[in-house]
Amino acid sequence: MSESGEDRTARLLLVAGAVAGIALAAFGVVRSGGGDTGAPADAIALVNGQALSRESFARFAAAIAAERRSTTLDAAERRRLLERMIDEELLLQRGIALGLDRYEPSARGAIVSALVASVTADAETAEPDEAALRAFYTQHQGRFGSGPRLAVDVAFIATAGRPEALARERAEMLARRLRAGEEFMGVRSELGDPLVAELPPGALDLDTLRDYLGPTAARAAAGLAIGQVSEPVRGSAGYFVLALRERSAGEPVPFESVREQVRAEFLRSRGETALRDYLAGLREEARIRVLDPELAAP
Repeated sequence: MSESGEDRTARLLLVAGAVAGIALAAFGVVRSGGGDTGAPADAIALVNGQALSRESFARFAAAIAAERRSTTLDAAERRRLLERMIDEELLLQRGIALGLDRYEPSARGAIVSALVASVTADAETAEPDEAALRAFYTQHQGRFGSGPRLAVDVAFIATAGRPEALARERAEMLARRLRAGEEFMGVRSELGDPLVAELPPGALDLDTLRDYLGPTAARAAAGLAIGQVSEPVRGSAGYFVLALRERSAGEPVPFESVREQVRAEFLRSRGETALRDYLAGLREEARIRVLDPELAAP
């Protein structure tokens, strides 16, 4: 029996969200201690006791309706979409039972990323007041005015989920195409992976580049000529390819002219603090034993 275009679209949307689904569902199991055998008020179905929410079904149905340029879906179509969600949940539960959330690199990374996002969300979204921003600007003025400042385009190739040699080859291909004159954002979109954190707009001091990219990539950026594309630079999570757009000598600038950059740095710093505090709490509660005597803390 052939599969309809709508079914194929539904299946593709579910597959595209599988890793994120594993992350969020596994995180939900951790929080709840397992699927609730009851039926929450917002549940549209239960799969092995795990609730599928009406909200998540509504988002899925809306995505399909938008794909079909339709405003409504009839009852038969909605039933078919719910069956697709049930299929996904069954695969999700089986994947967790098989340990994919712990041993499969992309699933493990998605879970960690989802938890980091949940921990830092409030700190990085609560709007700071003007006094807090000005105090942060005064404390970290070197980030916004002194020392050389570099405007850098950054592409990133992750090593998680792919062999090291393949990641390096992909980064080298990206660099070659940029040197051949292709447009940076187009090549990055085709070959690159999302950065953990996008650089703030405009020219940045070396301290800020180190915070976002790591020391090796920041040093590589500092050594580039304007318009030059770097060789692939290995960072902790993958390869960076950098292109220097402009370089300027640092000088003090008024708070008002860099307010948005100060705000972005303030929120990022607050998120890092929230994550650091959360990890410290987890370590206090955890039983950790390092078995390699050379690596054990004194």
